[in-house]
Amino acid sequence: MNGAEFAPTVRRGPSDPASLNLRHHGDDELAPGLVDLAVNVRQGGPPVWLRQVLAETLTGLSDYPRPDAAREAVAARHDRRQSDVLITAGAAEAFTLIARAFRFRHAVVIHPQFTEPELVLRTAGHPVDRVLLSAEDGFALPDYGVPASADLVVVGNPTNPTSTLHRAGALAALARPGRLLLVDEAFMDAVPGEVESLAEADDIPGLIVVRSFTKMWGLAGLRVGYLLAAPELITALSAVQPHWSVSSPALAAAVACSSPTALAEAQAVASRITADRAYLTKRLAEFDGVEVIGMPRAPFVLLQVRNGRKVRQRLRDRGFAVRRGDSFPGLGPTWMRVAVRDPHTTDAFCDALATVQLEAMVTGNAP
Repeated sequence: MNGAEFAPTVRRGPSDPASLNLRHHGDDELAPGLVDLAVNVRQGGPPVWLRQVLAETLTGLSDYPRPDAAREAVAARHDRRQSDVLITAGAAEAFTLIARAFRFRHAVVIHPQFTEPELVLRTAGHPVDRVLLSAEDGFALPDYGVPASADLVVVGNPTNPTSTLHRAGALAALARPGRLLLVDEAFMDAVPGEVESLAEADDIPGLIVVRSFTKMWGLAGLRVGYLLAAPELITALSAVQPHWSVSSPALAAAVACSSPTALAEAQAVASRITADRAYLTKRLAEFDGVEVIGMPRAPFVLLQVRNGRKVRQRLRDRGFAVRRGDSFPGLGPTWMRVAVRDPHTTDAFCDALATVQLEAMVTGNAP
């Protein structure tokens, strides 16, 4: 198949990232007094046992951090070699290192997805194209659509904001000689059994998997994640990583959260998220003009809402912050992302949504 056969599914991104606000993230939606349905991070912060682990690192802060134990723990967790692991200051640093370490002739980002990878690629001067997935297909990967010339392909699994879980085989099929395949698995630990993960796949050429401890363990302020890749790629990425970029508390968290006990707890949390998400989607099905797109598998759902911009603002007026969709390539103002929370919070949110719709009927105006 030649490049021309792929052309109809490819959209050239804007030369200036500012033409679409790729820097907008869920935390930008928050304000005092608002219930947070915009950020997909564990509510209430890390569990007590993890806070204790972090507290115990304080006496050693005069020493420079050493990542060896964290790399060993992550490698054991994924049945990989230590040389396959690079600990990073969150997934955001991982994306930046990839943009710094390599020179791409034709990077392709599969959207809608987390915008930070495209932003850092553009900032580093890499040409970027976008492949836009279709809502009609539930944002599933097509059998074709990525240009053969792409030497970097970026895709999330499960994807933010669509909550789509792609098949591991479909992702692996995107690998090619001379191409890096970057799979962002920041939310994979919220999927029971981590089905469709490529974290343990060490035989796919050019594969880089990015993982995060942020979401599951409530560590957004600590900044800790990691890369999994072949040793030669890890070496190249390590060469552009600043010395000591990952703090001692973050490294301790990486060790603790990779333990068998922590993994068992994460699986229990993933099961609870699955049940809470099912309750959320059941409640949302009660509303006209609100559609859950696809089959959500992450700790959030993507909604298409009639007059979404007004609905989002009126929900905000009633104390609920949701994530706007129009900063994601391929979406627009009728889209919003809602985090999965406990049933009590979901009921309160749905009550507010019902009030918005009722007021619209009374006033004769669309929400």
